[in-house]
Amino acid sequence: MYELLNNIQTPTDLKKLPIEKLPQVCDELRHFIIESLSNNPGHFGASLGVVELTVAIHYVFNTPYDKLVWDVGHQAYGHKILTGRRGRFVTNRKHGGLSGFPNIFESEYDAFGVGHSSTSISAALGMAIASRMNGETDRNVVAVIGDGSMTGGMAFEALNNMASANPDMLVILNDNNMAIDNVTGGLSQYLLDISTSKTYNKFRKRLTQALDNGVQKRNFFTRFTNTIKNLVTRHTNMFEGLNIRYFGPADGHNVIYLVRILQDIKKIKGPKMLHVITVKGKGFKAAEENQTAWHAVGGRFDIATGLSLDKPSNKPQPPKFQDVFGNTILELAQKNEKILGITPAMPSGCSLNIMMKAMPERTFDVGIAEQHAVTFSAGLAISGYVPFCNIYSTFAQRAFDQVIHDVALQKLNVVFCFDRAGIVGADGATHHGVFDIAMLRPIPNIIISSPLDEVELRNLMYTAQLPNKGPFVIRYPRGRGSRIDWQQPMTEVPIGKGRMLTNGTDIALLSFGPLGVKAQKVISKLATEGISVAHYDMRFAKPIDTDILNDVMARFSKIITLEDGAAIGGFGAAITEYANIRNYSGHIEVLGIPDHFIEHGTVDELHHECGIDEDGIEQTIRCMVAQG
Repeated sequence: MYELLNNIQTPTDLKKLPIEKLPQVCDELRHFIIESLSNNPGHFGASLGVVELTVAIHYVFNTPYDKLVWDVGHQAYGHKILTGRRGRFVTNRKHGGLSGFPNIFESEYDAFGVGHSSTSISAALGMAIASRMNGETDRNVVAVIGDGSMTGGMAFEALNNMASANPDMLVILNDNNMAIDNVTGGLSQYLLDISTSKTYNKFRKRLTQALDNGVQKRNFFTRFTNTIKNLVTRHTNMFEGLNIRYFGPADGHNVIYLVRILQDIKKIKGPKMLHVITVKGKGFKAAEENQTAWHAVGGRFDIATGLSLDKPSNKPQPPKFQDVFGNTILELAQKNEKILGITPAMPSGCSLNIMMKAMPERTFDVGIAEQHAVTFSAGLAISGYVPFCNIYSTFAQRAFDQVIHDVALQKLNVVFCFDRAGIVGADGATHHGVFDIAMLRPIPNIIISSPLDEVELRNLMYTAQLPNKGPFVIRYPRGRGSRIDWQQPMTEVPIGKGRMLTNGTDIALLSFGPLGVKAQKVISKLATEGISVAHYDMRFAKPIDTDILNDVMARFSKIITLEDGAAIGGFGAAITEYANIRNYSGHIEVLGIPDHFIEHGTVDELHHECGIDEDGIEQTIRCMVAQG
């Protein structure tokens, strides 16, 4: 089945093949990705869309000496397979296995670690300037940006710098008009105008047929068609306006053509951009027809039909936190006309698409632009609206300054819903949402909350949209919680107030967020053995409930704090800081994410590794009680 691919361990092996064999390599590589992911789920559509581009790049350029930087690293599965990791690809995204993203510690072919979007041009520009300063005139630097990453402001900042720095580097724009959802905004329409001009494409097809593949004629063809393109499209080429040589749009699924155009572009000095048109999910019918659903697959599937091979559970399941958010914001918006929904390119992932379908005029997908999403929300808030700005926790890190300067400083009522807070699993270190508590806690005027379960999520959302609440953060994890009662009316949660879940006499456990459900199970188990634990669901990391803390520190000499966030600077740190002020003489054990980056694996595996699963909680309680 893999006649050629089985003999390709590195790009050196690929280069030994005649160019006529490359379409077969692409077919085998695409099938290998499909077959692998049908049994070991992961990001799917993006890597299928760049199979031909991946093969062409490694065929033409001298990687790893030539630097190849991928943007939105889930495009890079084919790259990993061609660079010595095919035999280990079965471990992709598994605990202790290959990362789902390029990782500099994993392979010399991964020139830069990526996970968040819009970083490739900046990193590649730095490498190109460094190569120039080192006198490495033969080193090529290539950035592949796509899957919506060009909508991020950092990419435009890099292009602007690239224009003035005048490096020898190539940016390949993989244009599939998709991120996780459809790409929105003016750039998407601009690229569509370039690639769909009927006059240009008709002329281009005829000229292609008239010319052979000689280098001089291909160079003439590229220059001439770019000139015609600027005449027949309704916009001046913005990239050429930045003094970046623009080539394309090119068919991203014609590997022989891509090789030839890359060979020509490679000889041209200065900053260059190749615009290629691809189809996300190319070669797998179900993924082509439903690109959002097949962005990443969540379970095993049948290759022939695309149908799931995983048997659904007959046990009733609580809804996902994301779906509770999506249904609750719509419910609240139906009663409060000032509520708006904002997300940076994640409407389906965070379930804002529920409100988007019912109230399209009151929801905004701003593209992969977290900084803009926050300040855009601030502008809405200062105008009297109540924006619910839903950002994955790991991506909220990119808008730290905007949260401080544009929201908190002005005490604006922006409701930040930080989805995917805590350990997220197989996406690994780039995507774990473990720094938000520590990041935000020093900021004045801000409220930081986390629900124990879906009922509390609804109550916190209801509370956050009430008048004069100011900046309000609600963080919650990916996936399912414990319970929900849609008929139960939402109620206001007193700001900065926790609640006692169980009383006890031996030790106190203070939890923040859904990990408290795990703690409850452990406490119930230990109660049967005569170990008595008082459990408090604190609900707020800021402001902290000092009434509960004063009572706990007066009654208990041993306290455990529990959170799904960084132990340094997080919820537990807030407790220890207050204890120092109170001159508390007892012992406080902080359970949270330790001071190193957590790699990929299942959530259960990683919680166990960090000691915040039920076993870790139980062991900590037993140990502290045994100390007397």
